[in-house]
Amino acid sequence: MARFRMYPTPAQAEQMLTHCAHARYVWNLAVEQHAHWKPGRKGAPGFAEQCRQLTEARRENEWLGAGNADVQQQALKDFAKAKNAKFTSGFGEPTWRRKFRHEGFRVIGTDRVPEYNADGSPKLNAKTDKQVMGRSVVVQKLNRRWAQVKVPGCGWVRFRLSAQGKGAKPPDAKTFRVTYRHGQWHIAFAVIPAPIPAPSTGEVIGIDRGVTITAALSDGRTLNCPQLTVRERAQISKHQRRAARARKNSPQKAAGYAKVARLKAREANRRKDWCEKISTMLARTYGLVRFEKLNIKNMTRSARGSVEQPGRHVAQKAGLNRGILAQGWGLLRRRTGDKAPGRVEDVPAPYTSLRCSACGWIEKSSRKSQAEFECVSCGFTCNADTNAAVNVAAGQGGIPRPRRAAGAGGVTAATGRSSAREPQPAWVGIPLF
Repeated sequence: MARFRMYPTPAQAEQMLTHCAHARYVWNLAVEQHAHWKPGRKGAPGFAEQCRQLTEARRENEWLGAGNADVQQQALKDFAKAKNAKFTSGFGEPTWRRKFRHEGFRVIGTDRVPEYNADGSPKLNAKTDKQVMGRSVVVQKLNRRWAQVKVPGCGWVRFRLSAQGKGAKPPDAKTFRVTYRHGQWHIAFAVIPAPIPAPSTGEVIGIDRGVTITAALSDGRTLNCPQLTVRERAQISKHQRRAARARKNSPQKAAGYAKVARLKAREANRRKDWCEKISTMLARTYGLVRFEKLNIKNMTRSARGSVEQPGRHVAQKAGLNRGILAQGWGLLRRRTGDKAPGRVEDVPAPYTSLRCSACGWIEKSSRKSQAEFECVSCGFTCNADTNAAVNVAAGQGGIPRPRRAAGAGGVTAATGRSSAREPQPAWVGIPLF
């Protein structure tokens, strides 16, 4: 999706908040209808029946009838899609939308434009033999950096054309979504960008992800995701202390937590911007990108435990989880796969940091520290993250024994016993065979 920052006037912002309230209200009504179902009862209504019920509710409810019908119908359509995709999306049943947290609505284009086939011929209706007219969002470009879009009930709302080159056109879409987070309005056009073509070099790159170094490339480069500055972290701590000491349900408490949310949203925006730029660079520069396969969900699982069996080192594990999530591992992998489809592979992570990229020997003692790697077999020294990235680029992961063509070097005989060997039978005086 193409996402841009919106700058509405105070009157337009108030009207868009009303649209958000209507969309949230209709969504929650649909959730309540489906939550009421039990075995033996009649099934919940579908999208068509809900639209008919919405028409009747708009006649009876003055507040709901004053809103835009398209915004409310699109909320029902979003619920129907979420309900059908509960088995494939991994999120399960659609849940309630809350005020100040799920603020947004979707709008379908009001302009009518002719549709064409892939070969350029006009798309005709099979029954009437007339050209098919499709929906389109009404967007006007003002200058190189600014454009405006027509929002129902708000008129023309300006937004900034970020990441657009000189002479670029606004995105051509049929629908768009407006969201409100932490005092900022954004608009996202439903446009699937074209994949980035692969370079002619066909170069392979391996990426090792970590907490100290966000992404270590197999060519020796290291990339770090931007974080909050020391001053910004101090401001977060200050506002959290003031909000914690403020009176319950007071404006001071709400204002303090709102300032904290804005600072954390700034960090998230920096992380997203960094992942977008790095993923674009990887897709344009390398023909094949290999990541180590990490289960981030399990890695960031809480250590709190239960009352009967409390967890160990809970505070340390919570800090590690925050450090992992602040690096944007999953977002970098997902965006690279979106921009370079078919050119991104996952390499099993085990033994990539213990394997020597020169001789292929696996030894735990070769990893001297977080940043130092010295092979006990051949004496090869390298940065530990770079060594793991080279193994990822060669596809050497998840194999417990060294292979002859493990890395860039040749075959080197091991001088010591590997600690990664499988258990051997011990002689205790009883014949084994």
